[in-house]
Amino acid sequence: MPVNYDTSFLDHLAPNVAVQFLDRVAKSPDREAYRYPKGDGWQSVTWRETGEQVRRLAAGLLALGIEPEQRVGIASDTRYEWILADLAVMCAGAATTTVYPSTNAADTSYILSDSECRVVFAENDEQIAKLKEHKAELPHLLRVVTFDGTTDDSWVIDLEQLAQLGDGYLDDHPEAIEETAKSIGPDQLATLIYTSGTTGRPKGVRLRHRSWVYEGAAIEVQDILHEDDLQFLWLPMAHSFGKVLLSTQLACGFATAIDGRVDKIVENLGIVKPTFMGAAPRIFEKAYNRVTTMVADEGGVKARLFGWAIGVGGRVAAARQGGERPTGLLALEHALADRLVLRKVRERFGGRIRFFISGSAALNRDVADWFEAVGMLILEGYGLTETSAASFVNRPHSYVPGSVGLPVPGTEVCIADDGEVLIKGPGVMEGYHHQAQATAEALDPGGWLHTGDLGQLDARGFLRVTDRKKDLFKTSGGKAVAPSAIESMFKGICPYVSHMLVHGDGRNYVTALITLDLDEITTWGVARGMAGSLYREMATCPAAYEMVQGYVDELNSRLNRWETIKKFVILPRDLSVEHGELTPSLKLRRRAVEDRFRAELDALYTS
Repeated sequence: MPVNYDTSFLDHLAPNVAVQFLDRVAKSPDREAYRYPKGDGWQSVTWRETGEQVRRLAAGLLALGIEPEQRVGIASDTRYEWILADLAVMCAGAATTTVYPSTNAADTSYILSDSECRVVFAENDEQIAKLKEHKAELPHLLRVVTFDGTTDDSWVIDLEQLAQLGDGYLDDHPEAIEETAKSIGPDQLATLIYTSGTTGRPKGVRLRHRSWVYEGAAIEVQDILHEDDLQFLWLPMAHSFGKVLLSTQLACGFATAIDGRVDKIVENLGIVKPTFMGAAPRIFEKAYNRVTTMVADEGGVKARLFGWAIGVGGRVAAARQGGERPTGLLALEHALADRLVLRKVRERFGGRIRFFISGSAALNRDVADWFEAVGMLILEGYGLTETSAASFVNRPHSYVPGSVGLPVPGTEVCIADDGEVLIKGPGVMEGYHHQAQATAEALDPGGWLHTGDLGQLDARGFLRVTDRKKDLFKTSGGKAVAPSAIESMFKGICPYVSHMLVHGDGRNYVTALITLDLDEITTWGVARGMAGSLYREMATCPAAYEMVQGYVDELNSRLNRWETIKKFVILPRDLSVEHGELTPSLKLRRRAVEDRFRAELDALYTS
């Protein structure tokens, strides 16, 4: 049953992120704060050591003349230095502007120019090159601080040089960081996150200190994460999902192992052995597809044993969802299934996972059920950049599969007459940077944020998000279709799919563009004598089309007649961030994909 949390914690929030961080250092000085790859192993640092590094870097920013609320950019992949840079910006009273490392030079220039960044932390020479290419368009940019790049002792310096500037500043102003932290008001700008958007130029979302402090405290008060937990963090820190987990860490005090290399996630989980991790649904889909296709390829007794074990795990999960503990024969079967199969799967993920957190897009129900059957619960949540990420989340002992959970304490929700989800609370943004009209369209006079998502609340307050309002379409026959729900469903049916785009606005039937996962279709192709073939040759061969058609037929059996996929095409390459077809958080840029593959879509409607 849902829990009614006491919201009195709102009266005792830290005034800003800088004070929140300094309080954490003082409270847990000798506990592990972070762990990051170094050489062949992992380097661990305490909160005290992190605090010392942040203090030097923050003082370095003050030495460069950074003033309250002035923007400091970070263009880097997820790594320990990103955390140090962001915390230093907070402690200097400035505001972080986040930039995905995959952002092209022109868009990077636009973000840094629109935000009027004075300093930018640039990860390496690739990021520095983007800044130099557009230096003339960045008159406010005084200095670049690089993590791994080449310095020139004038415009570009490294972290240690910045820290040395800080040392000199602290010699003259020994209490500067503490005094600056005390001076930061709750409504002072903390972060500018530019939404990657599915259409048009990105908008800078203005998020205040009180929003981030609130987000962390709202998770802490629910008593689901503690100092003894260990997080594995790989999410892009330029995304609000990654940022909110940093706020949560400051509030709860657990340690974080951090490595942004996506191809190392599963390997790192086995080494680090975390107790929880946040991820986008695509990560869970890939893991699910990898295990299930490997088992299917082995076939025989192993496949039957695996299927039996998952079935037993599913029955146990269903019992627990109903508030019951497995007993009798089911308990005995589960103990055997766990020893023979389920425990071995969990060990691939480190063996200590208490739960995963899924956000940024809809999680397929079949994938979620499979993970729960194995013994690793995925708690789906929901939020936007405009709400500092976390607005809803399922709890380990209070969750409804298929929902995104209950509002976090202190957040209000209502459903508009047209089904749109409206949110109000401390996490909601101040507005869009330099965009008064867009702000007025998103925030009504009552303080409600219009999310653009459609949803339903059940009797207990659990929210189900059904689709993006702007993505719904009608066929020429007037039948409404929610494409993302169909796309999510297919990902739980077909273990080879990477992306699906459902199309049919104004058309007389529904079609789809499909791409296949490189690893899975390669394994499939090798097993059929196609070793050495290119991806496009395997993905578009008649046998692959026939295989996918079987999964599409299964999908269609679950849909209303007007929703069924009448025709589809398998594209010769996967969709990518680099081609502008996915956002950096791996969301589908629907309009961009439809425009790029307009000829392929049109061909599906010709005789």
